[in-house]
Amino acid sequence: QVQIVESGGGLVQPGGSLRLSCATSGLIFSGETMAWYRQASGKQREILAAISGDNSTIYKDSVKGRFTISRDDAKNTVYLQMNRLKSEDTAVYYCVAKQTSYINSDIYSYQYWAHWGQGTQVTVSS
Repeated sequence: QVQIVESGGGLVQPGGSLRLSCATSGLIFSGETMAWYRQASGKQREILAAISGDNSTIYKDSVKGRFTISRDDAKNTVYLQMNRLKSEDTAVYYCVAKQTSYINSDIYSYQYWAHWGQGTQVTVSS
């Protein structure tokens, strides 16, 4: 039974910071590539960042330099540190997993990811 549970979302002011956590179980975590997606109201879902088991990372251009993805294999947990938040960052944030040891272009398709969490709401507003 695979479980992926996001936490850490909430209301934050523009320019503020938030750290999301993604706790997993039922996965061989060290063998999983993990990523964060988000979906804003009325918009399509988009990948923000991905991290492989060897800590290779890739970021969407609009969040690069503001967001940092990381993983703690001892805790089977992935994180997304979000800094200098903007109103356009408001969305439901999802943690996703795929049993693969490397990142390739297929990460841009939501159908690629085998497991999805339920999401956590992030609202950036003054």
